[in-house]
Amino acid sequence: MKMTFAATLARLVTVSLLLGGGATQVALAASGYRVVHTYPHDPQAFTQGLVYVDGHLYESTGLYGQSTVREEDLETGRVIREINLPSQYFGEGLTNWGNTLVQLTWKAHLGFVYDRATLQLIRTFHYPWEGWGLTQDGRHLILSDGSSTLHFLDPRTFAEVRSIHVTDHGKPVEELNELEYIHGEIYANVWMTNKIVRISPTTGRVLDTIDLAGLLPAIEVRSNDAVLNGIAYDAAHDRLFVTGKLWPRLFQIEVVPGRKN
Repeated sequence: MKMTFAATLARLVTVSLLLGGGATQVALAASGYRVVHTYPHDPQAFTQGLVYVDGHLYESTGLYGQSTVREEDLETGRVIREINLPSQYFGEGLTNWGNTLVQLTWKAHLGFVYDRATLQLIRTFHYPWEGWGLTQDGRHLILSDGSSTLHFLDPRTFAEVRSIHVTDHGKPVEELNELEYIHGEIYANVWMTNKIVRISPTTGRVLDTIDLAGLLPAIEVRSNDAVLNGIAYDAAHDRLFVTGKLWPRLFQIEVVPGRKN
């Protein structure tokens, strides 16, 4: 029987709650995936952030001298509009907030706020960590810095409100990268792996791991840097999108729950 992404997620949440609340925890194998649809993606895009909001796909790309923020056509992969960052900045995570887009940079401790309709720069802001991934939960911006820590920021002042440490069975999960907030959970790419972890925003505990090994065929992997990195969710149509740095394709997937070990 086909399950929607929302139904699959609800099942996974139920299993997570049962495991967390009982005296005995039953280990689950990592969840898998099913490809629903494949879209073109710019193979030159060093994907650092991905957002789908109000029918529009936005992407932040990295590398010094090549970093951009852009709006793209989902069906064709065509870049509708883009702006280039000054060459001293390495673009990183991206999220939406109201009618704006918020973009991080890697080591400059500087972020940019753009008008979402025009990509015109509105303001800049500072933060003390490296910038990796960025998402928002409707109240706070959530920033990853390459460690196991996620920082929750006030979207008006960009001051840190709180932080969580992400753990899996008590062990820190390092190198959390691109982020997406979906149905009350934080999804995070783990850099240089084919894995996405689902994280409790309250406790930091990993609720599930989604193994996306084989999603992009090996013959299409152009370099060692062409790794999974990019998560976007279309809330209006219950669609989950993923891609990677220098990937020629973007995938809509459904999560297939893992079985008990």
